[in-house]
Amino acid sequence: MDGKCALNNRTLRLSASERTLFSKRIARVSSPLSPDETSGRIFQEDLLRVLDFFPDAFADLMILDPPYNLDKNFNGFQFARKSDSAYADYLESWFPRLMRLLKPDASVYLCGDWQSSAALYGIMKKHLTVRSRITWQREKGRGAKSNWKNGLEDIWFGTVGKSYYFNVGAVKMRRRVIAPYKKDGRPKDWEQTSDGAFRLTHPSNFWDDISIPYWSMPENTDHPTQKPEKLMAKLILASCPEGGMVFDPFAGSGTSCVAAKKLGRRFCGVELNKEYVCWALKRLALAETNPSIQGYHDGVFWERNTLTMQSRKSSG
Repeated sequence: MDGKCALNNRTLRLSASERTLFSKRIARVSSPLSPDETSGRIFQEDLLRVLDFFPDAFADLMILDPPYNLDKNFNGFQFARKSDSAYADYLESWFPRLMRLLKPDASVYLCGDWQSSAALYGIMKKHLTVRSRITWQREKGRGAKSNWKNGLEDIWFGTVGKSYYFNVGAVKMRRRVIAPYKKDGRPKDWEQTSDGAFRLTHPSNFWDDISIPYWSMPENTDHPTQKPEKLMAKLILASCPEGGMVFDPFAGSGTSCVAAKKLGRRFCGVELNKEYVCWALKRLALAETNPSIQGYHDGVFWERNTLTMQSRKSSG
């Protein structure tokens, strides 16, 4: 990183005093929890050890971002790539046990990549009603010399029952109009602004407006598989009512919990790694004074690079 980049690097860091402070705030589980005891907390625990301590039917929305079926080092915890059948067994070891925690009208989003997507669909179909597969575009990543660069990831969407919360109006996207059409001399389904012509559109299950966190974004951490707050915000606004509970059993650096806090939802997370939990707690503290989410402004999601400096000091 050159000098200019280093000067503008906003990646989250912990000072020694902050690490001590947030370490003291880490929640642990030693006995059964009431719903109130889960709210606003990220527990540093082995999920399988503490799962049975969580209350029945307390979650409106569950967001699952488990290790993909790849060799990956999570700050000292090494996840080893498995055969397809062994990875399916890994999912089966914890996924069914989570179903007890969901309300009858709850929704579940399960993240993965193309190599694990078949196994994810299989476990979702076995235990939930699968509603859709969201594919989102990752605009950065390493190139490949003998294969296509992997630029996409999947999120499987499922529900417990036939009745479930889904607020499409909360996740509409503001798109630039390339060829504005007028009827009787007036814009049809679009508006003219000082920044150009835009329309609000219903979201599809292909998302090409997501920016992966990088060094100049304050939400960025050194977590190797961090999800963007904007991505989590879409899932939360669509599938969790205001004041509802978002549960993330693989909380990582806390993105889903931070997005939930910023959007007026309750949250609960479980994460094995102490350092990641400390990062999450600092991010939650920062959210107290800065509730903004990059690419989301005035209740609308913007296409990447269309949110101008005049409307907000960050890009979509």
